[in-house]
Amino acid sequence: MAYDLMDSIAISAMGMRAQGTRIRVVTENVANAGTTGTAPGADPYQRQTISFANEMDKNLGVKTVRVNEIGVDDSAEFPMEYKPDHPAADENGYVKLPNVNVMVEMMDIREAQRSYEANLGMIEQARSMINRTIDLLRV
Repeated sequence: MAYDLMDSIAISAMGMRAQGTRIRVVTENVANAGTTGTAPGADPYQRQTISFANEMDKNLGVKTVRVNEIGVDDSAEFPMEYKPDHPAADENGYVKLPNVNVMVEMMDIREAQRSYEANLGMIEQARSMINRTIDLLRV
């Protein structure tokens, strides 16, 4: 039983690691939501994306989650804004803005936070069960 509980702690820890990486990626997106190019017509900050994959853990004998790839969102076009005095303005006075929607990013970070907390709760439950088992064995 103790090994099963330790395995569940390891699985939850892997989930926490993946969600921690997701939080970092989303935080970088929010931090760079206003980062434009520095030269005329230059591309601004491009939104980062993260994908996960199931991976068989041979030691545990179960599938766990891991970060598969951190990429960029090249499907969304850069919004344009008229700012003729900006150093990154093109010949028509338009500046490309990052393809980051702060509301979407905030929802993503909230979801990642909840997943992280769920994994943490699982670890706390498993730890509590291990401690109760030890207490029972002492008697």
